[in-house]
Amino acid sequence: MSGKRSIFEEVSDDTVAQKPRAGGVIDQGRDAWRNTARLWMTLLFALVVVMIVVGGLTRLTDSGLSITEWNVIKGALPPFSEAAWLVEFDKYKAIPEYQLQNKGMSLAEFKTIYWWEWGHRQLGRLIGLVWAIGFAYLMIRYTIPRGWVGRMLLLGALGGMQGAIGWWMVSSGLTGRMVDVASYRLATHLGLAFIILSLLLWYMLRLKRSEMEMFQAQRNEDRPMARIGLVLYGVTFIQILLGALVAGIDAGRGYIDWPLMNGQFLPSESFDYTPFLSNFFENPALVQFNHRMMGYILFGFVIWIFFRAKRSPHAIVQSTAKAVMVMAVLQMLLGIFTVLYAAPWYFAILHQLGAVMLLGLVVKLNFDARSPFSRAITSAQMG
Repeated sequence: MSGKRSIFEEVSDDTVAQKPRAGGVIDQGRDAWRNTARLWMTLLFALVVVMIVVGGLTRLTDSGLSITEWNVIKGALPPFSEAAWLVEFDKYKAIPEYQLQNKGMSLAEFKTIYWWEWGHRQLGRLIGLVWAIGFAYLMIRYTIPRGWVGRMLLLGALGGMQGAIGWWMVSSGLTGRMVDVASYRLATHLGLAFIILSLLLWYMLRLKRSEMEMFQAQRNEDRPMARIGLVLYGVTFIQILLGALVAGIDAGRGYIDWPLMNGQFLPSESFDYTPFLSNFFENPALVQFNHRMMGYILFGFVIWIFFRAKRSPHAIVQSTAKAVMVMAVLQMLLGIFTVLYAAPWYFAILHQLGAVMLLGLVVKLNFDARSPFSRAITSAQMG
């Protein structure tokens, strides 16, 4: 039997944090669905990341306009005969990309770009199928809290919207004199993918804890860092959209020196397009300049947050802020090398994956600031 404890004895918050209060039998039964839901969302998260990579490679290989129709059911089957391939090739020959850029392409070359776009679309269908099967299983097998049913349905709705936006993007390159999709539509398409990733990661982090643990953690919210983290998410997201605009018009291959752009800070041709606003979406000089400038702003903001996080009473917030800074350094270096080597596909894809990792860490920083497990005061603060 342990000895008596003084009523004046202090209890460390660290000790309490290391042994979170266990829920009762009722809570444990109520939360039995969480592990299954978290595994399901983890699978969806991984598939969306793969989708972003495949989408990037589809764009880098100029394959995105090879399929000129959008048919949810019939489009799942590729051509099986030479005659069917010729029909698809004839449809491609009718669009500006072939007539202005790829005239004389062989059928074998067309098949290569066709398979890239076909695979991209099938992966989208697979994600939708995984969502539908997982959602149906959870609803049949468990009693899901109403709030979580809404969150799961939101993921499905955003996934369906993503498919529609994908076709809206592709259709912009099928008429007129466009040989690529509209860059702002590409940015919309990629932006929604990152929103879906952010929601999946947030839900996965929540599902690791019971409702009781979440309630206790939210009482320890680091409100200043939570507000700062939200701003950081917004700045990071804008930078990703600006990167999509760069990718949409291959602006990363036109100015391959750094820190200047063709020997200038702001290229003299940055506002040559008319109407004026089109420069922000279609002028490679201004589009890349804006991406660079926002990158510097984001990098400086991350450094400031790193030092600001040292004042947080939560070690987890400090640790995540450090991870964000390390990833921001790596991402900036990847961006510089991508420019200096005229955006080869391997650097471009690594840079895109870096954006996924950076935004994921920013989401985690927001979560940790709002729902930290520990209220441990660091030794530096106590001193």
